[in-house]
Amino acid sequence: KRNVMFLKTHKTASSTVLNVLFRVAERYNLTVALPADQRVHLGYPKTFLAAFVEGFQATGQNYNIMCNHLRFNPSEVQKVMPVDTFYFSILRNPIPLLESSYVYYKDNVPAFRISKDVNEYLVSPVKYYHPADQKQNIYARNIMWFDFGYDNNAEDNKMYIQTVLKEIEQNFHLILIADYFDESMILLKHALCWDLDDVVYFKLNSRSQDTVQTLTPESVERIKAWCSLDWKLYLHFNQSFWRRIEETIGLQELEKEVNHLRRRQRELMETCLSDQEAVGKDHIENKALLPFQSGTANILGYNLRQDLDNRTLRTCQKMVMPELQYTSYLYTAQYP
Repeated sequence: KRNVMFLKTHKTASSTVLNVLFRVAERYNLTVALPADQRVHLGYPKTFLAAFVEGFQATGQNYNIMCNHLRFNPSEVQKVMPVDTFYFSILRNPIPLLESSYVYYKDNVPAFRISKDVNEYLVSPVKYYHPADQKQNIYARNIMWFDFGYDNNAEDNKMYIQTVLKEIEQNFHLILIADYFDESMILLKHALCWDLDDVVYFKLNSRSQDTVQTLTPESVERIKAWCSLDWKLYLHFNQSFWRRIEETIGLQELEKEVNHLRRRQRELMETCLSDQEAVGKDHIENKALLPFQSGTANILGYNLRQDLDNRTLRTCQKMVMPELQYTSYLYTAQYP
């Protein structure tokens, strides 16, 4: 399948998925629906409009891949993407997700900025989370629900949640789970009839362990209540994810393919990387490959080996290229 729309959600390993899709676009000479005016996002956090895509006014529906951040709006996305487009997204357990958001958006989100740490914030979120700051506070509550286009402050009402889950199931062919990333890549490979090398990846936009804040057992329970819309979204699609695997691949075959993917990944790491692993921001030698740094997170990147031939170097560079650099690189390639 060549026509693919990925709803890129926040703090869910989605930058790694974006890199996979950008590389596939280049490999098969596909067009990407890039943000207008060289922006990073497709209008986010505004609800998506077709006009947010570069060149849409002039060319209409001639894109194969759409994967930069946007707030989902099916009728407008359908104007941009072909009828046979495969729609997918990714969710992550809201417990580690909220902690990750807290550290990453600490400086930008009023609710986070005025609390000492994530546990203090969770003791009484309403003390810090003011409706007046709603726009900047989207990362502080039910962020996935918001990315899918819904109200992240809506009442947790059984009927409402059922309606939204049904709508998401109608709009998306597949929902991946970040907590099972390798399994997700194998499922995606099968759903799209792609090769293993199309989905092999290096982990991007992850942060160093020393910036992770440890949640208390009380905080864990509080997240489930405070982000109950995200929690129910996650539980629902985590179940359908494993059901889908059992129906299409089977657990035995899955295990075999995951091992194969990891083997291929190790091979590429040995080929490409001088350190064999991600390194902290201060240790990235080529500043052109430095990922965007945010909050108190130390976002990791990679150092490439010095002895690579041109062809290998190009392959390796693309695998480690951070999102902002890759987006502007594709922009230049598509709109010289």
